[in-house]
Amino acid sequence: MSLLEVKDLKVGFRQDGAVTQAVHGVSFSVDRGETVALVGESGSGKSVTALSTVSLLGDSAIVEGSVTYDGQQMIGANDKLLRKVRGNDISFIFQEPMTSLNPLHTLEKQLTESIELHQGLRGAAVRERILELLNRVGIRDPESRLGAYPHQLSGGQRQRVMIAMALSNKPDVLIADEPTTALDVTIQAQILELLAELKREENMGLLFITHDLGVVRRIADRVCVMKDGEIVETGPTSEIFDNPQHDYTKKLLGAAPSGVPDPVPEGAETLVETHGLRIWFPIQKGLLKRTVGHVKAVNEADIEVRRGETLGIVGESGSGKTTLALALMRLIESEGEMRFEGEDMRAWSTRQLRRKRSDIQIVFQDPVGSLSPRMTCEQIIAEGLGVHGNPDGRPVRELVAEVMREVELNPETMDRYPHEFSGGQRQRIAIARAMILRPKLVVLDEPTSALDMTVQVQIVDLLRRLQVKHGLTYLFISHDLAVVRAMSHKVVVMKQGDIVEYGASEDIFNAPKTEYAKTLLQAALDLTV
Repeated sequence: MSLLEVKDLKVGFRQDGAVTQAVHGVSFSVDRGETVALVGESGSGKSVTALSTVSLLGDSAIVEGSVTYDGQQMIGANDKLLRKVRGNDISFIFQEPMTSLNPLHTLEKQLTESIELHQGLRGAAVRERILELLNRVGIRDPESRLGAYPHQLSGGQRQRVMIAMALSNKPDVLIADEPTTALDVTIQAQILELLAELKREENMGLLFITHDLGVVRRIADRVCVMKDGEIVETGPTSEIFDNPQHDYTKKLLGAAPSGVPDPVPEGAETLVETHGLRIWFPIQKGLLKRTVGHVKAVNEADIEVRRGETLGIVGESGSGKTTLALALMRLIESEGEMRFEGEDMRAWSTRQLRRKRSDIQIVFQDPVGSLSPRMTCEQIIAEGLGVHGNPDGRPVRELVAEVMREVELNPETMDRYPHEFSGGQRQRIAIARAMILRPKLVVLDEPTSALDMTVQVQIVDLLRRLQVKHGLTYLFISHDLAVVRAMSHKVVVMKQGDIVEYGASEDIFNAPKTEYAKTLLQAALDLTV
């Protein structure tokens, strides 16, 4: 008998008197010491299937079939059994630790709650167990971190804390739902290595949910490919990758950004440049808030980007990538020289800066967080026109329809709200919001990292087409080096605020000069399909 066994699982959700079916007769098993990957695009039913294992779907869900853990039936189980199993025998790690960790509680308090609830330890024994767990998941100097809040940790550190919480009660089954999607390639590699090591040591069963096939190839023993709530193909990892049978599996395996951007037009002038750009944040202590040091976010950055060119900015979390871009948008204070179209950006008055904002736009990583849920698609896209004016004088709906067609959205959907669109469609709305102002420079801050592989390819192709059509200049920030290579003419590699390499994209990717760049590229190579 398998440790976790799912047979003919069906899940539907009641809504407005009707039932929407999300999972259709799914069957698979997870044995002790085995890693099984559920793979598929958003909406395929992966997470719903995982949450069904311990009845975490809520009252609107209709669940049928069988889910057994160690021979015990989970569907229809009483609350006492479910409370015992949840977080104790079966633990979860979720994609975004900031939504799973309480921002108002220290790490020690959050870990203490879990250990006291399930293990009955108290006092010094709890603290000892917490330090043991944090050491085990690779948190350096854990004692100094006990009083830290989640926002004071990097993305990789937060994910390690989530793993520590999941492991605190020595579960038999660990369910990891997209645990590495938002992390840099080097941190991804570390987290995957950590999970594999812990699985071996504890002889756990691991159910790994992801859309990233590079991750699957590295960590999984068996793969279940899901599409539209069904498993369309299953088998050992090597067989699925080397000899896929289903057309959908072949499509997933072939979905990777490729090609290079069109060359920059001859004689293109410099649009934006910096010389000696420095961004240091003061560390203030004491009653009088005296400055006792600085967080050196960016040191002496010199960059130059021409019209129609894409500058890729890569590096681990905390390297200064986004900080550099925010300084170029005049959204944070900085020192040094910054020029836009030859003008000194620091000399702009408040009125000039406001006028120039329409020339410099940004598209964020998470379209869910950057789009107001209370505004329609039309209102979101047209919002900038209300601030900066409508130079064409044409009806707003006409302009919105035009830009929606440009980003390959149906204008007939402009009266819908963000939750009525898929993840890829929401990112297209965010791009349309920036494009309606006809900007000259667009900052793209991890615009594809939260998207499925097939959707990533579509967004990269869209961005390249818009660049050629409108002569756009991009600052492209990403931890996905395959996407950076497909998008960028030049690349900046940043480490702890310093630019350690800067040059043509092909030179950086084919012959990196620094050990740090080589490490980044190797980590990315290890995670490719």
